[in-house]
Amino acid sequence: MAEAGLRGEGAPEQGGAGAPVGVPSVIRAADEAALYRVARRRAREEVQRTQRVDVRYSVTEKQSILAEAQRLGLAAAHLVGAIVMAYLHGHFEIPGQRTSFDDLIDELAALRAEIAPIGKNVNQIAFKLNSGGHPHPVDSAVLAQAERLLALARTAAEAIDTASFQAAVAKQAA
Repeated sequence: MAEAGLRGEGAPEQGGAGAPVGVPSVIRAADEAALYRVARRRAREEVQRTQRVDVRYSVTEKQSILAEAQRLGLAAAHLVGAIVMAYLHGHFEIPGQRTSFDDLIDELAALRAEIAPIGKNVNQIAFKLNSGGHPHPVDSAVLAQAERLLALARTAAEAIDTASFQAAVAKQAA
């Protein structure tokens, strides 16, 4: 039965939807509360809802949906409907649905993984040259180049980290 009006329960009127059950590896309390608010906040309609959409689930998926709905004190159909409507209103992504932000973040992570060994190798070269013994005439020139290369690698890694963070923030805002 639909409720007589919108239930605020201390939440702002336009509260967002949380992630669907089982999608994130960590479910935050705020996400769970938002999902509960969205699922419970449905205005009464003049006419009873009669349109159906049939969906098939595996036994495990159905059990998960029923368990989560019971835990939240909702009908399973109501929970699934709220999650679908939240997705349609742009509140979250479907698992496996890649965006350009995901591709960018993956590319930046791969680039960062390629930059890190450069810094490690330069440090090993510098350690070897500074380990004592009799220096060769070119050692000081090699050390100077190693310092410059290490500074460039560090700057590149920091720039990649900054770009990755900005991409992640932009993805959340989108």
